[in-house]
Amino acid sequence: MPAFAIIVPCRLESTRFPRKLLHRIKGKELVLWVAERITAEAPDLPLWFAVDHPLLAECVEGAGYRAILTEAAHPSGTDRLAEANRTVRASYVINVQADEPLVTGAQIRALAKMIQGDAPMATLCTPFQTAADFRNPNQVKVVRSVTGRALYFSRASIPYARDRSGAADDAWVGANPCYKHLGLYAYQGDFLERFVRLPPGHLEQIEKLEQLRVLENGFPIAIDVTDDPTIGVDTAEDAAKFEQWIG
Repeated sequence: MPAFAIIVPCRLESTRFPRKLLHRIKGKELVLWVAERITAEAPDLPLWFAVDHPLLAECVEGAGYRAILTEAAHPSGTDRLAEANRTVRASYVINVQADEPLVTGAQIRALAKMIQGDAPMATLCTPFQTAADFRNPNQVKVVRSVTGRALYFSRASIPYARDRSGAADDAWVGANPCYKHLGLYAYQGDFLERFVRLPPGHLEQIEKLEQLRVLENGFPIAIDVTDDPTIGVDTAEDAAKFEQWIG
């Protein structure tokens, strides 16, 4: 039973970008860009892919990575993660999203350090650079305490610039604690099982953000800030940006 494991939950279908994990960028599927990045950045940690479809399993296993076929009907990536960890049995699980091809070793190490503390879940955020991104509901915001705990996650622009009637510009965003939540998590293994037994929260269902289930039920989430660049591939346009980035 490993102390730590990286598990990447993978879903074949995506609403905004159908079958994006199999989308080829310079001849290689997006999920394999992620796999190679994780292997290069965190070579000492065992890596698994928790997939919902044989096509994904065939893709990652064909490239030499380990896949665990999970139920297709899971309502969230965390549910998929929990099922996979019943096979892996790691004490601490680091969850890298399958559409985050620029994850760094520093980010993974930060998660590993936080999850060994007193919070059963940990995640990361990064400062917003532009007001346009801050206003975008697809870019999830998080506000955090001075003690490194997540206070709330939202698709709305929080904190709200009251003195400006909400009209935040680039300068205001840069000068204030405006953080974008990144899709990187760590969990204590036993907490994963507890999480999936909790009913979906009211706020979770409104915002469509599963991490709110944890806060609604009174569990703390540790959070740290990273300045490492990231490109989350949610759309075909994001894939084009990543392709441009790799040159």
